[in-house]
Amino acid sequence: MQNDAFVSPEQIRARFSQALSAMYQAEVPLYGELLALVATLNRQTLAANPQLAEQLRQAGELDRLNEERHGAIRLGSAAELATMARLFAVLGMQPVGYYDLADAGVPVHATAFRPLNEDALRLSPFRVFTSLLRLELIGDPALRQQAEQILAGRQIFTPGALALIERFERQGGLTEQEAQAFIEQALETFRWHSQAGVSAAVYQQLQGQHRLIADVVAFKGPHINHLTPRILDIDAAQAAMPRHGMAAKEWVEGPPPRRHPILLRQTSFKALDEAVQFSCASPGQHSARFGEIEQRGAALTAKGRALYDQLLQATRERCTGVAKHDYAQCYAETLAQCFADFPDDLEMLRRQGLAFFRYRVTEAGRAAQAAGSLAGDLEALLKTGQLACEPLVYEDFLPVSAAGIFQSNLGDANRERYRQDANRTEFEQALGRPVQDELALYADYQSRSLQACARELGMDFAEAGLA
Repeated sequence: MQNDAFVSPEQIRARFSQALSAMYQAEVPLYGELLALVATLNRQTLAANPQLAEQLRQAGELDRLNEERHGAIRLGSAAELATMARLFAVLGMQPVGYYDLADAGVPVHATAFRPLNEDALRLSPFRVFTSLLRLELIGDPALRQQAEQILAGRQIFTPGALALIERFERQGGLTEQEAQAFIEQALETFRWHSQAGVSAAVYQQLQGQHRLIADVVAFKGPHINHLTPRILDIDAAQAAMPRHGMAAKEWVEGPPPRRHPILLRQTSFKALDEAVQFSCASPGQHSARFGEIEQRGAALTAKGRALYDQLLQATRERCTGVAKHDYAQCYAETLAQCFADFPDDLEMLRRQGLAFFRYRVTEAGRAAQAAGSLAGDLEALLKTGQLACEPLVYEDFLPVSAAGIFQSNLGDANRERYRQDANRTEFEQALGRPVQDELALYADYQSRSLQACARELGMDFAEAGLA
């Protein structure tokens, strides 16, 4: 079969993302209202800030803004994770980064499946934060064994999805008809099932260990637990959500408000209480699905991440012991104080090597090249406006922020329970492959942009200071 008969992974990913969003809106109508609120606030932000609109346009971010979303699922076994990796490969998504949430009181570790290539990200930026339950963190041995047996007895993928995954792997792609069938079959894994797979008594036992354990083990499938559109002003959204009938979490996770955002800020409306039916035919309620929004900023280098982690840890330590009713205000004020030590100027971020940037030749640079008057090195090219640069958008996640979102939506009774080392090796064994290093990906994006500039200007890397 010829490759031109296949639908590209980017197209399949974009269609799947749209279908998943439509399904989630039908299942959780409040998510549709959240999308409408985000769209309104983004339009207002762009209208009020033409400079931001132009920056997004130059960086190729404006066109994808309304398409930007990520989802999250929670899996129970190594076999489920390995098959999920194969499913996401059909969508052109690979595992990036390793996240341990156990230290923050959530008994999972995770990766993010996403496209690796910048062009693929621009075409469809859909990504899925995928967690694997750490069964070894269930303290009760008998309950742990029971959970293992329950998970071993379920199949979260339809026969049709498995057959089409195998066909994709065998023939190197899917035809139009196969791609549409794959999307329909794959959606079933992410669909909500109100029928639990356990009795109310077992559910309560699992819930007693941790509410997330009950969410993962007690149901027939992982069900998408949230989808996340991208907002340009998350503080405006945080203030607006209660006015639109959405119970917002107490504070925004991630760094404080800045002129130049870094990494990722997230908030959500809290998980809804939904009716479920247990296997003993008794009715009950379960809370798992919520509506999240995110504001993405600059991707930080290893040096920048180290500073970020240091300041975040200082914030958390200063807020230790603060009464619950005072915590949100204390946290916001302390976070702002600590992060005063993180430069909020793009040029300082670049010169100090704290963030990654994308470089491009300007019209002035092309004119200077034609006139034979190019500046001599990278700094001179930037100073004269012959080159320009914009920070690379952070495409990944933050473990402390993810844990904070989870805790807000699952309860915080177990916040201090888990204090074990991360086990990346075990996670990658379950996954069946190593996860990609996100810092290496950003360094590659930056390096390739510099190389493209050097080629366009006909300059030697070493002489131009671009090596």
